[in-house]
Amino acid sequence: MSLKSSTNVATNKYELEISVDAQSFRDAVTAAYRKNIRKMNVPGFRKGKAPQAIVERLFGEGVFFDDAVSALYGDAYEAAVKEAGLDVVGREDMEITEIGKDKGFTFKAVVITKPEVTLGEYKNLSATKEAVQVTDEEVDAEINRMRERNARIITAEDREAQNGDTAVFDFEGTIDGVPFDGGKSENFSLELGSGQFIPGFEDQMLGHKAGDAFDVKVTFPEEYHAKELAGKDAVFAIKLHELKIKELPALDDEFAKDVSEFDTLEDLKKDIRTKMTESKEKAAQQEVENQLIDQIIAGMQAEIPEVMFESAIDRMVQDFDYRLQMQGMNLEMYMNYTGMQMEEFRKTFREQAEKQVKIRLALEKIVEVEELKPTEEAIEKEFEKLAENYKMTVEEIKKHIPAEDVAKDLAINLAIDLVKDTAVIGEAAEKKAPAKKPAAKRTKKAEEEKKEEEPQE
Repeated sequence: MSLKSSTNVATNKYELEISVDAQSFRDAVTAAYRKNIRKMNVPGFRKGKAPQAIVERLFGEGVFFDDAVSALYGDAYEAAVKEAGLDVVGREDMEITEIGKDKGFTFKAVVITKPEVTLGEYKNLSATKEAVQVTDEEVDAEINRMRERNARIITAEDREAQNGDTAVFDFEGTIDGVPFDGGKSENFSLELGSGQFIPGFEDQMLGHKAGDAFDVKVTFPEEYHAKELAGKDAVFAIKLHELKIKELPALDDEFAKDVSEFDTLEDLKKDIRTKMTESKEKAAQQEVENQLIDQIIAGMQAEIPEVMFESAIDRMVQDFDYRLQMQGMNLEMYMNYTGMQMEEFRKTFREQAEKQVKIRLALEKIVEVEELKPTEEAIEKEFEKLAENYKMTVEEIKKHIPAEDVAKDLAINLAIDLVKDTAVIGEAAEKKAPAKKPAAKRTKKAEEEKKEEEPQE
C-alpha cells in the first residue's frame, strides 16, 4: 500500500492517488472467497465446497473484488493520508482507476483539509470583569427555595381555591358536546397558577371549594400542537375533590439541621453565600474568557470548509438526542411533538457550531505558534480525572481515548491560559440599586393651591 501522488486541486482540497499491491489484493480476494462461498450455490458442487477458480470462472474474475476492496480501502486510505501529512476533516468521493489480480488496485480520493489560519492579536488583549457580589436578598431567595423543596403538603380545609394550591380533580372535555382524545382524566393534580393548562383554565378553578362540580370554558390556542383542537372552543366538566397547600418549615436552626450539615441557620447562610460567590466568580471568569476569545476569532482569517460546520452540528444533534434519551424521549419523538423538520432543527445549531469551529481553529493555531505542549504528568492526571468521571480504571480509559487526543485538549487549555495571562483585565464598576429620587419641593403657589382644595371644617 502506497501513496502515488498528492495534488492540491483547490483551497483546502487535495486529490490523493493511492495504490494497493497485487499480493495484498490477491490475499484479500481469497479471504472474500472464503467468507462468501458458504452462501453460494455452484452447480456440481455441494454448498460451500466449490473451488475459488471455479467460482471465478463461473461468475467472473471480479466476483469478490468489491469485498476485497472494502477490506483494504480503509487502511490504505489512512496510511496515505498520514504519508501525505494532511490534516483531513472530510472526504468527497473515491474512484477506482485500475484493478486486477495481477496489478492490485489504484484509486483516487478527494479529501478536504483543515484551513490555514492567520491570527490577529491574541496577546495583551483587554476585557472587563464584572464585580462579584452576593446580596442578602439572593441568599434569602435560595433559603426560600430550600424551604419550598422541604415543604409539607397538607389538605386545605373549608376554603376556596387560590393560586399556589394543588387541585385534585376529575375533568372531561367536550367540543360541541362531543368528547375528544386526551380530554379526560381522574384525580389529576394541578398547581393553580403554574400555567400548565391552556390560558383561562386555571383562572376558572379559583374560588371553588372541594366537592364543587362546575364547568370551565376555554378556547384552544390557534398554534396548539394538536391541530385538530387548535382554535376550538371547549367545555370541561370539573369535579373538584381536594385542595392541597404547602406548609413551609419554620426558618430556624432546626431547619438548618434538617436540610444541611450545619447546626445553625447563620452557618447555612454563610455556606450559601460562599457557594454563590464561587459560582458568580466562575461565571465572571468565563465571561472574561468569552470576551477575549471573541476578539481573537474576530481578528483571525481562514477559509473554513463547510464540512467542518456540518460535522460540528452533527455532534450537537447527537448530544441533544442523547440528553433526550436520558429523559425517556428520542429525537424522532421530539420532532413529532414540535413539528420541526430535521433541516430546520439543524439550523438552530448553526451559529453555535460556527463559533465552536472558529474557536478551536484559533486556539490550535496559538498552540502551534507558541509550541505549547502539556507535560506527561499533566496528561496522566487528566487520564485519572477521566477515569474517575467515567467510573473506569485508568488502563480502561486509555484503551478508549488516545493519549494524543488528551494532549491536544490540554494544549488548547494552555493556549487559553496564555491569552488570559497576557490580557489586561479591568474591573467593572460595582452595580448599585438606583437611588430614590428626592421628593420634589412644593412651590409657595402650590402650597396655597393645596390649602384651597382642602375641605374647611
